[in-house]
Parts: sequence; C-alpha cells; structure tokens
Amino acid sequence: MQADTPAYDLDIRTDEKRIRAALADAARTPFWLEDPGRPAPLPALIGAIETDLLIIGGGYCGLWTALQAKENDPGRDVVLVEGEEIGWAASGRNGGFVEASLTHGPENGQRNFAGELDVLSTLAEENFAAFRDSLVKHGIDAEWQEEGALEVATERHQVDELRAVPGRFYDQDELATLVRSPLYRAGVHRETGAALVHPAKLAWGLKEACRKLGVRIYEHTPVTRLADRGRTVRATTGMGTVRARKVVLATNGFPSLLRRNRFLTIPIYDYVLMSEPLTPVQQDEIGWKGNFGIGDCSRQFHYYRKTADNRILWGGYDAVYHRGGGIRPEFDQRPETFARLADHFLRTFPQLGDIRFTHAWGGMIDMSTQLAAFQGLAMGGKVAYSSGFTGLGVAATRFAGSVMLDLLAGADTPRTRLRMATKRPLPIPPEPIAYPAVQVIRRAIARADRNGGRDGVILKTANLLGFSFDS
Repeated sequence: MQADTPAYDLDIRTDEKRIRAALADAARTPFWLEDPGRPAPLPALIGAIETDLLIIGGGYCGLWTALQAKENDPGRDVVLVEGEEIGWAASGRNGGFVEASLTHGPENGQRNFAGELDVLSTLAEENFAAFRDSLVKHGIDAEWQEEGALEVATERHQVDELRAVPGRFYDQDELATLVRSPLYRAGVHRETGAALVHPAKLAWGLKEACRKLGVRIYEHTPVTRLADRGRTVRATTGMGTVRARKVVLATNGFPSLLRRNRFLTIPIYDYVLMSEPLTPVQQDEIGWKGNFGIGDCSRQFHYYRKTADNRILWGGYDAVYHRGGGIRPEFDQRPETFARLADHFLRTFPQLGDIRFTHAWGGMIDMSTQLAAFQGLAMGGKVAYSSGFTGLGVAATRFAGSVMLDLLAGADTPRTRLRMATKRPLPIPPEPIAYPAVQVIRRAIARADRNGGRDGVILKTANLLGFSFDS
C-alpha cells in the first residue's frame, strides 16, 4: 500500500471471492440475542392499572431509570412497558462499548457544551463508576471488561492528531506489541473511562434486578397514545391502559409519543459483523491479547472488539438513513454494507484471510443534531423524556435516567442545570428535505477523510448551524 493511499476508501475491493466466502454462512440475526441465557418474555398488559411512575421503553434507558427509581424510593410503585421484548432493539444489538463520555467525545463536547465541560467530565466519571458498582451490587453478569480503549491512526494525518489525545501514545512499531495490522500507523491506549460488556446480558440483568426490586414489567405492550388527565397521564396500550402520576419516555429513536419531539432525532442504521472464534494460531497472528475495544480516527470510523469466546465484532463506517425515516425489519439487512465491512476487516487483518463471519446484522440508532442525548419535561412536568444518544448510550442512558428522575421531582441539581436538560437540539428538517440533506453531509464526511481530515465548506457550514452527522 502506498503511503498516501487511503486505508479503506478504495473503489476496488481486496478480493470479491474472499468476501463472498467470508459472508456465505452468516446468520442475519444479532449474535448477542442468541445467547442461551435469554429469558422468556413476560406477559403483556391486559386491562387497566394505576401506578406512581410509568416507564415506556424496555431498553437501557428505561431499565436504568426504573432501577434508580426503586433504589431512590423503594416504596414507589413503578411499571415498565416494552413494545417488543426487553433488549430487543438497540440495547441488544450494539457493540457493547461502555464509554464514560456524555458528550460523544471532546470535540463534540467543545462544539455543543463548551461552558459545561468540567461539570460534564465530573458527572461522567461519577456515572461510569456508579454503572460499574450497580453491576456488582445487583449481581449482573454482563461480562464486564475494563481494559480501556485503543484509538488507532490508519492515515498519515491522523498520527499527529493522536498525539494530543489523552492516554499512552504508541508509535507504529510499539503498537504491534498490542495488536498488529499493516494499516496501523500509531495508536493511543486510554486506560480509564472505557469498558466492554455483553449488551444483551446487560439488558437482561437489568430486567431481573428491576423485578427483584418490585418493578412491574410488561412486554409486548406498545403504548399508542398519551393523554394529559390533569393530575395524571393516561397511556393507552394494545390491550389495556395505565394511569400514572408521572411518566418517563424512553423510546429513543422510535417516533415520539410527544408530537413536538418528532423532529429532534432521526433513525440511523448501523451494521456489524461477528466472526467465528479465533483459533490460538489466528490470535497469535494479530497479537491482540488484551480485552480492550478498538476504533480508528476517521470520520467514517470502524469500531471493533473481542468477545468472551475470542470472536471479533466489527462494525461502523456506514451510517445509513433510509428515505422517509422509516424503521422496518428489512432495514436490519444491507448486503452492500456487510460486503464493505468484510472488505475493510480483511484489509485491517489480512492475516485472517480465511476467516468466516457467523452473524451479520443491523439496528437503528437515535441520532440528534448535537450528537448527544437531551432530556426535558412535558405535560406540566408529569412526563420526562430522553433521546438522541447517537450510538453512545450504553452508559449515558443511566445518566439520562437520573436526569429524568430529577426533572420529575422538580429537583435543582447539577444534572438538571445542564444544557442537554434545559435546551432542545436543533430540529431535523422534515422530508422531503431530510434525505437529500443527510446524503450531502455523508458525502462531505467521506471527502473530509480523503482530504486529510479537513472539513470542507459543507461540514463547516453545518457545524456553524448546529447540524452534525456521525458515522
């Protein structure tokens, strides 16, 4: 490979035959959700009930909120309803990267929350530690691995950028002691504030912990309507109703039950591959012994990690918005992206040329224009909401739960004073504007990667207007 040739953005793939062979037997289902420990779903709600606190959504955000609500007030009656099964959506499909950051990294933090970075840093560290402590306290076996994260440069211009990143810097030769790839030029290992989990086991463990504390959980119970009833809120489900004094909306990227919030996020599809378990020889070939996650520095970045049985999860790069903003089962599959990811994997680790992928799947991410979550109140302070995690929600959802509980209680805390809890992000244009706008920005991001990481006029203008997009 020539020094100035982009590592991934090439028109001709490495080897079409190898790519087809690698993907030939891949199941089109999320690897994590096939774990034999998957619990049976709980019955749906039938009839009318009342509660102190209703939580709508059974992903991480809803589960963390329910758990903290009962920890804070064991006598409070809490009901959680989920439209499908606990952990079925993003919480059971993600890569399992636990990042302390609440701002989607320092650059985005500086762009959107410049006056609050010190407070946000402290709150992020506290939330990360509390996340870890909660797993121990409630006996949740989520395969927690806390060995930090490795950020690698695959392009020449990224090396100097990495030197400014906190952590231990590795030049090209030193980096080979951690992991070997012909594409790597340098790396930084950040030892704190990053961990790995089994995503589905985390969701299922939180579900069980909530049940033990007395949370009433109903699965296959979609809420179709919220109505303000004065001192209470009435939630209508498929076969019942819930009258609640307070409500938490934790539906994230799905269309909000609050009409005013429907243009604050868009559903972006992310795709991943899971390899077969590496043999000892294959593991020696790449030298990747540690249990740290890896990401590259490109704007269209890849993220990858090992599992407990030495598979490699490989995802990212493409961030796909489907015309009209639809959320459909068929969008979980995108053969052209799976082929691109397989090609990029083989470029990164050509030592594993005969590798096979056992699973290939996709899922929806709730993206906001500030690339970080936001919280707020509605219906006279009876309903709290949070959304817009933009792929960084494994730990941030716990923090969002604490913010929403503070907001519902009318508490004045450092969390409720944050910009993300007091101001909503810039709305996303409706269709038919949204789709072409996203495509223009995606192409501008790709050009920036080819142009030494320098933003062009389109990205600079979008950032000035507060509209960001992330792969």
